[in-house]
Parts: sequence; structure tokens; C-alpha cells
Amino acid sequence: MAQNSPFLNFFIMSLFSQCLEQKQFCILVEYLCSNRDTPAVPPSLAGYPAMMTLADRVHSDEDPAPLELAQQYAPEIEKLLHFSGKGRDIQEFERFLDQAEQHGYHNLLLLSGDKLKNHNSGREIPAQRSRYLESVSAVMAAKQRHLFNIGVAFNPFKYTEAERDAQYLKLHKKIKAGADFLITQLGFDLDCLQHSQSFISQHYKQFPLIACVMPLTLKRAQFMLKHQVAGLVIPAHIVHVLKSEYETDPVQAEANVYARCALQILICKHLGFVGVHLSACHKLSEQQKLEQFLKQYENWSLAACEKAWKQLWRMETGLELKPELATFSKPVPPAQILKYKQMHLMHQLFFASHAALGFGRFIFKANFWNKARPDQLLLKMEHWSKHPLVGCESCGHCRLDDTLYICPETCPKGLANGPCGGTSLDRCEFGDRECIHSVKARLAKRLDQTEVLRSKLIPAISIETRYTSSWKNWFKHSESH
Repeated sequence: MAQNSPFLNFFIMSLFSQCLEQKQFCILVEYLCSNRDTPAVPPSLAGYPAMMTLADRVHSDEDPAPLELAQQYAPEIEKLLHFSGKGRDIQEFERFLDQAEQHGYHNLLLLSGDKLKNHNSGREIPAQRSRYLESVSAVMAAKQRHLFNIGVAFNPFKYTEAERDAQYLKLHKKIKAGADFLITQLGFDLDCLQHSQSFISQHYKQFPLIACVMPLTLKRAQFMLKHQVAGLVIPAHIVHVLKSEYETDPVQAEANVYARCALQILICKHLGFVGVHLSACHKLSEQQKLEQFLKQYENWSLAACEKAWKQLWRMETGLELKPELATFSKPVPPAQILKYKQMHLMHQLFFASHAALGFGRFIFKANFWNKARPDQLLLKMEHWSKHPLVGCESCGHCRLDDTLYICPETCPKGLANGPCGGTSLDRCEFGDRECIHSVKARLAKRLDQTEVLRSKLIPAISIETRYTSSWKNWFKHSESH
């Protein structure tokens, strides 16, 4: 069991907690809160314990809250509530925790969230920029309550060195912050799933890992490609196979959809995953089709399942379910290394040395700065000096020393602890830039500074702190410590 697990501290151990504790394979059936008329999940699927997992704001930014929908189903039905940080502040998350505790819900999946449908870039009015409470900060806050079974998401389907490194560095942070289990994002490349399981086994023995799976139809694949679902890799080969099957024999094509899903579930079980997060399979008829194949293959060996999987996907080289790569890694520009060294030297001289701390405490303790006008002048001076250099947006709590002097405010979601799962070959989910966390990971490896990105937990910044001077706040904080 992971050292930071709270399972045995629960005054009532939930079914889900028991499954994770005892390594009993289970199935979490995902329900979208935009659909209020779905029937409750059955107690089991093909003999595996089954539970409800309620997704947060998938169809729209205004979807009903998972906690609200959960109360429409019987209390004895086990539920995992998602909380997406998109467009939310730490105070809103604290209110969610209060409500979850009040209603007796202890199983949570905490996500930074994909791009808001109505994302506001804040170019004209920066104060109105959409911000995202990232999962690391949410885990830190939830862990303090000692009441919750906390899950986080992880995307192992990354195909450049930098974005893969960035994902795994942030995974270290999520577990250090107090996560109790891990759910991968949806994907079909078994090599990536196996690599994630090997990584967990090597670094965090017995840590529970769950894989997200889906019965992938041609219609679903085309829909997700059309809408560019963040972080999802669907190579052209997958669409080609699904289309060819459907045009040849629609009935057999549907059977193959559920056969593949069943095989992926059982392969994950063989690999050591403790369960699956099952998407797009909430209808009873869909679950029965999947159950049929799970029972058919339940006694098959890993080798037999993998052979059937490759045959159904018409795989010959083993590379068919991976994207085509233009480049795998990039060099770090000398100018970026020089900028890091210069910024680090400035930080040490003006903020980290004993002389600087003493002088800063003396200066910013003066009553002069408590008057409104000078305080605003200080804020403007700070912004004028830092914005051209790093893209500062006056967050009030400068984290540059923890992010290799690459400002987290230049991430469209404002993520400081690491990337979301939505990157694609180093490109940001927003598509207009390279992911800054890939840039950080590349620079960290070049400078032998990966430990900073692996272990430094950066708390969320509250609304009240924003648009105050981080210089003044820095010295006030150093004085209190």
C-alpha cells in the first residue's frame, strides 16, 4: 500500500477503497452529468465490482455538478465524483469539499480540466482571464482534511521526449501531494500503458493504477477527431480499420468494438492495473455486449489477449497505434540557458541572500507602502520590469524560482506544477504555442534541475492575492518565517 494512503483511516471503508486496498479488479462506469436519465450502474460487470464515476463539465461549461447528480441515485451505490478545476478558484474547491463531506462522498477524482468552451484569454481585461485550479494544488488542499480517497489523472500517451518527461515529473508531484490512486487518460497504445505501470511499480510499489478505456466505434472516433478532444491520440490506422469493418459488415464491426474493449480491459488486468474507468458504456445494452466478451476472454493468458488485440487492429509492425513523428527531441537554445542563469543570479542577489532579505524586510515594512498610491506604483514597477522578460501578469506570488524562470502565467491555463494532459507533440492544447512545460522539462534536463520540477509543490494562488506586489509579499512572507 502507498505510504500516503488514507484508506485505513476512513471511519467507514468504501467498496472502492476496499478494491484498491485489496487489489480487487473493479470497473468504474463513467456517467456524463449532462445526461440525467441514465440508469444506475449494476453492482457488477462480468463478476467485477462496478461503480459510478460522474464526470464534471464534459459536454458544456454549464453541465450539472457531479455532486448534484450523485444525490439522484441510491446512497448504497458507490460513486466517484470528478472535480474539474477549469474556471475555478481554490475557494470554490474548498466549498466543494465541504459539500462532499456533508453528503458523505469520499471518493474524488481531481482534474485540472480541458479547455473551457468559453475560455477568456483576458487580452483586453487581464483580471477577467479564465484560470484553472490545477490538480496538484487541489490534492494538497483535499489531503489536509484526511477524509477523502483522492484520485488524479495522468496521460501516458505522449510521443516526444520533453512532453513525456513533463508528464512523469508532474506525476511525481501528484503522488507527493497525496494522491491515493491514478487514472490514465483514454488511449489505445498498450506500450504506453505498460510503460506507466512499469514506472509506478518501480517508483511507488503497490500504488493503484486504473486505465481509461472505451468501446471505440467509428462514429465516436470521427467525432473526437473532429472536435480535437484534448490529449487523445487516434492515429489514421484506427479510423481506417473501423471504417473498413463498418463498410464490410456493420454487425461484425460492432462486435469487434466490444471485443477490443474487453481485450484491453483484460490486458490491463494482466499488466497489474487494479481497474478500468469505462467511458461511453453507460447503457445496459452496451454493458451486456461488453460483458459477453469479458466472459469469453476471462481465462485467456496475456499473450493470447495481446495476439487477439493485434489481429483485431490489423497490426503488423506494432507501430500502427502510434502517431507519426516529425521529431522526437529538440535542443535547448543557448539564449535560453543564458537567460536562466541571469535570472537565477538576479533572484539570488535580490531575494535569496541574507543581505537582500534584511534590506527587503526593512524597506517593505515601512508604512509608506501601506498607502494605496505607492503600493500601486510598486505593482506597476514590478509589472513593467518583469512582463517583457517573462510575461508576468502580476499574480502576487512569484513562482519563477520554482519554474526555472519560465512564468506559469504564460500557460493559457496558468498551470504552475506541470502540464495538463492536452498537449500534442509538445504543442499546447490551445494550439497557438509550444507547451511551456515541455520547454521547462527540456531545460531542466539540460541543466540537471529536474528535481525542482519533480518535487517542488506549488500551492494555488487565491483571487485576493492577484494584482498585488509579489515583491512586497515575498518579504512579508520571509519575515513571518
